[in-house]
Amino acid sequence: MSVNYKPMPTQVICPNCQQTVLWTKESAFKPFCSERCKMIDLGDWASEKHAIAGEDVQYVDQEDYLEH
Repeated sequence: MSVNYKPMPTQVICPNCQQTVLWTKESAFKPFCSERCKMIDLGDWASEKHAIAGEDVQYVDQEDYLEH
């Protein structure tokens, strides 16, 4: 007797709405549950609602480096 073992796909939680998402080839928007949740997250990054922690960038005036 042979046993066909098929592991269950990994499940993740949609970062936007907390719905369970199966991590499979068919899950086109993973880790999001839908295109809507993906676009909401993209908008949050674009509006700087999300940010990666780090030191502020110090901008330098380019004229200080140009030859006169």
